[in-house]
Amino acid sequence: MFETAQLGRKVSRAEFKKQEPVLRTELLEIQQQLRSAPFPVLVVFGGVDGAGKSETANVLNEWMDPRGVITRAFEAPSEDERARPEYWRYWLALPPAGRIGVYLSSWYSRPLVDRAYERIDMGAFHESLDRIAAFEKELSDDGALILKFWMHLGKRAQKKRLSDLERNPLTRWRVTETERLHARMYDSFATAAERLIQKTSTGHAPWDIIEGEDHNYRTLAVLTRVRDAIRQRLARLQTASAGAAGAPHRRQSDPPPTESAPAGPTVLSQLDMTQSLSRKQYKILLAQYQGRLNLLARRAKAAKVSTILAFEGVDAAGKGGAIHRVVAALDAREYQVIPIAAPTDEEKAHHYLWRFWRHLPAAGRVIVFDRTWYGRVLVERVEGFASERAWSRAYAEINDFEEQLIEHQAVVLKFWIHITKEEQLERFKARENTAYKQYKITPEDWRNREKWDAYEQAVHDMVARTSTVAAPWTLVEGNDKHFARIKIMRTLCDRLEEKVGKVKL
Repeated sequence: MFETAQLGRKVSRAEFKKQEPVLRTELLEIQQQLRSAPFPVLVVFGGVDGAGKSETANVLNEWMDPRGVITRAFEAPSEDERARPEYWRYWLALPPAGRIGVYLSSWYSRPLVDRAYERIDMGAFHESLDRIAAFEKELSDDGALILKFWMHLGKRAQKKRLSDLERNPLTRWRVTETERLHARMYDSFATAAERLIQKTSTGHAPWDIIEGEDHNYRTLAVLTRVRDAIRQRLARLQTASAGAAGAPHRRQSDPPPTESAPAGPTVLSQLDMTQSLSRKQYKILLAQYQGRLNLLARRAKAAKVSTILAFEGVDAAGKGGAIHRVVAALDAREYQVIPIAAPTDEEKAHHYLWRFWRHLPAAGRVIVFDRTWYGRVLVERVEGFASERAWSRAYAEINDFEEQLIEHQAVVLKFWIHITKEEQLERFKARENTAYKQYKITPEDWRNREKWDAYEQAVHDMVARTSTVAAPWTLVEGNDKHFARIKIMRTLCDRLEEKVGKVKL
């Protein structure tokens, strides 16, 4: 695999000086066009120590406007990063649309080093590479342009490179003890790297293997590829826009034309909506479950187990009231409620999951999402804000997201609170007639009732495709608020006890 990057390619100083000003100008022009484009660019560097990864990244920053470039080098995770899933720090470091992210020591570093040192077996190595491939596919499917450069040196070339740096007093500092050790482990790293490239070089995120011995050659090779890739993506985007401008199209706010009433019974239509609790029963059970939840939350904190609660439901289903009863049992310093509304401009410039990754709690804390990442397969699907292709692939993306949370020892609970259409109407009217509740009712709420059947089908599909053993959906019969709140509290306590053990009041 690496033979093609050990051919001794060189570019003369004169040729480099001839090409440099032209390439720099073109990169700046393309970067200016990129600013208004609806996609980000990710430039990922990997490769052999001494092959010029950081030097090439520095040239890219020097030749382009640094205000449009985000450069990240990931070292060993900090305590704050270890308290969250591994990919949390990578999601937070993603550039918004119109900007370029440059990554050194990226999501490839940990699995590569672990395999070279034989800390993990081949099965675990492949699992890590599969996670990387899924991550990059999510970003690519959302529009990101991913460019990956493996900077290569042969064993002799690496030895000479490090030796030359060490002999010069002005560059000796650039060679670390870790790099010396890795040079002695060259064959182990080369074997792991070959498998890594085979598994993660895909059509949407291919690896370019760059011969790294000559500074001039590798610089022109990488930056020419960056220029051409961005230029081609911008050209395709312009062509697609021109074609769309002359064709009839549906406004983004219009509902998809394929939406219709459910073809048969759904998971919601099978719920027993008559279930209820008396006020007396409710008060007794609420006190018991809140006390139990408080003790469980303390134990979870000590065990560094995070709790992530996701609440969804039709308008006026009672999400807010249920959340209030949950957090009333918790220490206010240990939880956060995140209300999710329409995305901001900053959020729209990123992948839709980005705004949820950024809110993930540290180990041992509780976070409550009032509406969630499921908006992509619910409101965005029904209202036509996401294409069928986008919301269809979101099921797998969401399952992967939740799997990562669970792998990090988080407890994930998802509640759909359901009420009948008749009950919703009564609650809407009550809100309109109660001064301090009028802010809760909007024309949008009334409009959404017209799409009741479409939403019911969307919920059915959501449950069918994302209710997993590790993160099941709990469907809550919500016509009686007392019953709904106790079912939620009981489910939460039971799941926490499965994770941290039973408690006694």
